[in-house]
Amino acid sequence: MNKVKVGFFSFTEITDPSEHHSYNEWHQLDHMPEQYPLLGMAFGQRWVSTPACRAARAVDGDLLDAVHYVTLYLMTEPIEETLEQFQALGGQLRAVGRFHQHRRALLSGPFDVETVAAAPRVLISAEAVPYRPNRGAYIVVEERAHEPADAGSVDRDALLGCPGVAGVWSFVSETQRRGAWHPGQRRVTVCFLDAEPLDVSASLDEVVGHGRPHAGAVIHAGPIETVTPWRWDWFD
Repeated sequence: MNKVKVGFFSFTEITDPSEHHSYNEWHQLDHMPEQYPLLGMAFGQRWVSTPACRAARAVDGDLLDAVHYVTLYLMTEPIEETLEQFQALGGQLRAVGRFHQHRRALLSGPFDVETVAAAPRVLISAEAVPYRPNRGAYIVVEERAHEPADAGSVDRDALLGCPGVAGVWSFVSETQRRGAWHPGQRRVTVCFLDAEPLDVSASLDEVVGHGRPHAGAVIHAGPIETVTPWRWDWFD
């Protein structure tokens, strides 16, 4: 049984091109560590859409066109109390000047875990996939307001079978608003990669391109690289 019930996503744009190094230093060395003492906070990961990754996107709609970074926090029960603490901590850090000012969340909020799967070759359980080191991810974001309950635009089994994919987790938001956040009715699918994202993205693009447009709408799809501490020079 998967103890993780919610993935909290933040798709973030840095609004001042000179602030990438400052943002990464703040987020990785200050902001993210403060989340782990929270009740129900299991894990956090960060990825970057480098200039090369942005150029390699298969789908790039208006909502997430400007995204530079994707953060994913995995949360366990008690979910509502964890979200309340998470929001309160953000306010506390902001009040004492420990919140980065040159950032904008293009899409953020809690998404319920929908499906989890691991490629047979990696041997570990599907529930363990996010904790296995990865080189990056391939992210697919779908609008799902008008899709049938059991449908989706993208074949997640086909994504799982692509070279370099160690596992695939999907997350869904059922409502336009949850607490302070507005995630919308969307699905976010994360392919965890143990190969270089740019080397394997073409095969994943092909799966996305052969999706079912009647079942939903892909608004963003493409590779992102794992953020390595103190290696923050992609936009210099």
